[in-house]
Formats: sequence, C-alpha cells, structure tokens
Amino acid sequence: MSSLVKRFSANTAGRDFAVGDIHGHFTLLQRALDKVEFDPVRDRLFSVGDLVDRGPECELVLEWLAKPWFHPVRGNHDDYVCRHDTCDLGNWVQSGGGWFLALPHAERQEYAVQFRELPIAIEVETPGGLIGLVHADCPFPSWRLLLDHLEGRYGGTNLRTIKNVCMWSRRRVEQGDESGVSDVHALVVGHTPMSSPVALGNVIHIDTAGWCPQKGGFFTLLDLHSLQAHMMRGARDEQDQG
Repeated sequence: MSSLVKRFSANTAGRDFAVGDIHGHFTLLQRALDKVEFDPVRDRLFSVGDLVDRGPECELVLEWLAKPWFHPVRGNHDDYVCRHDTCDLGNWVQSGGGWFLALPHAERQEYAVQFRELPIAIEVETPGGLIGLVHADCPFPSWRLLLDHLEGRYGGTNLRTIKNVCMWSRRRVEQGDESGVSDVHALVVGHTPMSSPVALGNVIHIDTAGWCPQKGGFFTLLDLHSLQAHMMRGARDEQDQG
C-alpha cells in the first residue's frame, strides 16, 4: 500500500518552491520555472496537485513524475485517474477527463499505478519551520491530527471522508476562515482559483489559474523558505511578500 504522507528533510543545497494546480500545462509551468532560474540539480518543486485534465499536455505528466525534483500531492482530478474504473465518468469528462478515456487500456492502467503513489499530504522541513501541503484543505485544526489519521493511528476511521476533504473542500475560502492550522509554520493549498495568492491564517492558497492563461490566469511559485510568492503574469515577474 502506498503511503498517504510523504516527508522531506530540509534542502540545504538549494531552494524549495510550491506551485498551484497545473492541469496539463507543463510548458507554461516550465516557463515559470525558467523565470526564477530553477536549478533541477539543487532546487525542488512541490505541487499541490491537479496535474491533469483541461490542458493540452496531460500526457506529459508521466515525464514530470519521473523527475527526481518534482513532488506532487494528489488532487481531486488526479484521484479520478486512481479511481478511473469506478468513478463517475460523465462527471469526469465534463471536468476535462476526456484525454484519459481516449487512452488504450494498458496506458490507463500505467497512469493509475503511478497516480496511486501520489500522497494526500506532504510535509517539508524549511529554515522557517515545517510546511505542509495538501490539495484543498486540512480537515482538522491540527496538522499532526491529520497525519495521525492518514497514517492509520486511528485505525483508518473515516479515511475516505478525510481524504475527500483534503482533495475537494472549499469551506475555508467560502467562509473566510482565518483560524489556520496548528503544528505547521504554513499549510500550502490549491484547488480554489484565486486572482492572486491569499493567506487565511497560515493557510496559503496558491492556485492562481496558471492553467487558464486565456482568462488572465498565471502560475504562482511560492518559495517555501521565505513564503515569498513569485507571480508569473505574462512576460513580467512580480513578487509579493507573503
């Protein structure tokens, strides 16, 4: 059984960035990385998930998953791939999953095998403290409590519900909940498109719709060491101190 939690020790050689939802726009993501002079030898890129659907380059995802410096959590769209043989296919197609259904059966199985390895939660040690990442939200006021549930220290009670909140919930944004999450310096999430990065308490929302450039969306790269956001609007680099 694949681990639902992955932990990363501090990167003492280079930088750590997090990026919002990708949705099959890997060329645009690479351009954003180029703008911050991302060094694949020293730097790491953490993704809040939703690697596929909607965009034109979903099939490049396996190349990215093979990169030793690229570390995503599982988003709700990624979870469709994991559950492709049992999920609501009509709903998935409406959400951009047609690319997957066009694949030969053997290729579908290969994607599913790799996507099932994606964790629900990642934590990264940084000079400023521990950083957590999930796709949408933490279901508990405590990060430690979430990891205890995901790692089975409560016997797997309500695990599907907990995973669904991690991948699907928009409650914090809709309610403007600034209570934050304890036991981490910051929690980094995506899922809900924002016009610019938004911090609610210590929960930082970084999906700025880089997958929708035709509507003004852009990729945000969050430096996990400084919590500085690099917003890649068009050809200009903008920075905002988090």
